[in-house]
Amino acid sequence: MSKRALLPVALVAVLAGCGGTESTGESSKDAIKSVNASVRTQVSAAQTVDPKSFPKPTAGQSLEDFSAQFDTQGPQAIAASSVFRPPGNRLAFGLLDTNQRFAYGKTVVYVQRRGSAAVAGPIAAPADVLVTAPRYRSKQAASEKDPFAAIYEAQIPTAKPGIYNVLAVSDLDGGRRIAAPMSIQVISKAKDRIPDVGEQAPKVRTDTLGSVKGDEALLDTRLPPAPELARTSFDKVVGRKPVALLFSTPQLCQSRVCGPVTDEMLQLEQTYGDKMTFIHQEVYIANNPNKGLRAPLEHFRLPSEPWLFTVRSDGTIAARLEGSIGIRAFEGAIKAALKR
Repeated sequence: MSKRALLPVALVAVLAGCGGTESTGESSKDAIKSVNASVRTQVSAAQTVDPKSFPKPTAGQSLEDFSAQFDTQGPQAIAASSVFRPPGNRLAFGLLDTNQRFAYGKTVVYVQRRGSAAVAGPIAAPADVLVTAPRYRSKQAASEKDPFAAIYEAQIPTAKPGIYNVLAVSDLDGGRRIAAPMSIQVISKAKDRIPDVGEQAPKVRTDTLGSVKGDEALLDTRLPPAPELARTSFDKVVGRKPVALLFSTPQLCQSRVCGPVTDEMLQLEQTYGDKMTFIHQEVYIANNPNKGLRAPLEHFRLPSEPWLFTVRSDGTIAARLEGSIGIRAFEGAIKAALKR
């Protein structure tokens, strides 16, 4: 078995240095009440975006020329997802202001493939809350004093492989508008070996409390552990009922997003647990990165973490999400698997 380590998404470098839906019961609007007042107000406003309120590039204008109207020297946009293929992708990212602090405002993105004259955008990139209700929150998760409270998400067109330039533009408090460039690499579908939407999910055996002989610390690095997310192995339920399978390691994550995403699963299991099975799988053998990946990750051929797969009752993958996943996106993936 390979002993490779997972590759972090770009957001890891920033997070290492930084301290709503109707049917969830504990909705994103309810969850954000636990965040400090300033961040709470900003995130709440950033959850809805009207792209028409942002400028549109003129025909033939390059993204570089278009960005000249904004101050792009201080702000930074940092990708929180890393695997991109044609014809379109979910782009998750964080945004830092000129003071290198997480910034939340109504945000859009513009996208241009290098070598192309066409610019797509403005495309809405609403913020998606990462903070769960307190009773579902682990020690590794975002807290009420933590500015890492939400992630931006946009569905972007990527028709062909290549390098794509992206410009994130955000309206902040006080009428300030900031802009930050970044670039992403889009690979061909042939190079993407990760199981895709519509394909049969690999029938892998995941860890349960029984398989680790009752050792909760080995089963789950979350503090405290959540053994209720490992009651049964994936191979026992896939193809029989809908499943949500999350690969994450809250304590050993290459970024700080594994804790919040695992907590989101625990919270959403309370709402959807009677309709589908929720399974959390740790990443490293014996929770030691030097020992390589656990077998289920090898079978799914994952190059990074966390990853979420939701699977329909017929065993086909309904959604796959990488990296930082907010409550709205997580619930959307669940609904995709439950849809008939």
